[in-house]
Amino acid sequence: MESVHSGGGDISRSLELMWHGRETAARGPRPGLTLDGIVTAAVALADREGIGALSMRKVAAELGVGTMSLYRYVPGKAELLDLMLDHMNAPGDDPENHRGKDWRTIMELIAEGTYRLYLDHPWLLQVNQSRPLLGPNAMLGFEFSLAGLTGLGLSGQEKVQLIMTVDSYVTGMARYHVLREQARRETGVSDEEFWEQQGPLMATAYETGRYPEVFGLAEDSFAMGAEESMRCGLALVLDGCAALIAARGGAAGDRAAD
Repeated sequence: MESVHSGGGDISRSLELMWHGRETAARGPRPGLTLDGIVTAAVALADREGIGALSMRKVAAELGVGTMSLYRYVPGKAELLDLMLDHMNAPGDDPENHRGKDWRTIMELIAEGTYRLYLDHPWLLQVNQSRPLLGPNAMLGFEFSLAGLTGLGLSGQEKVQLIMTVDSYVTGMARYHVLREQARRETGVSDEEFWEQQGPLMATAYETGRYPEVFGLAEDSFAMGAEESMRCGLALVLDGCAALIAARGGAAGDRAAD
């Protein structure tokens, strides 16, 4: 599949549509067709068929209109993808509902929301977003993250690195679980069957005596479910963040209850 990344089209046009789309999106629009409707249809297509299936023609078919109708609203597929990404960044809950909560609770809310977003829309993991466009929803999410770290004595660089660290951890865990599910689906081999097939070789490896730590693990060492595993690792990441905040004189906050 070709490389897919944010900002691959006319960046100025994408940003204009993100911030002022309802006013400037269409010239002579088709009745009943809206920019929001186009973006929603594109997301539904990607959810169902993957990002590789995204095209102006297929989105038009989703809406029951001619392909050329879409070009009155959005210049092309690259700009449409930018709009889809900002659309997906919209908070599931009003950030104002969480104002005043401690920094750790805010980071947990953001992390768990991001994790669920990737599991519900796995095509997002196939998009290179290392250079994101700053649409209104992306900015709102960043504002919420920064507000949660206010008053902790952190520098701007430390706030950004803390946010990036949490996001990188969650993205990595989501990618792992999405890819594992993809492997199950594409091969038709369950996890249990996969590991059973390696049993004879593991017996040979054990007999060599070269891997005492590996074979010394308790039988339940890999028994955590996906969400439990994500939350356990997140707690470790946030414990590290708490140590930094304590060193800066901020309120480290209590470790979240399991």
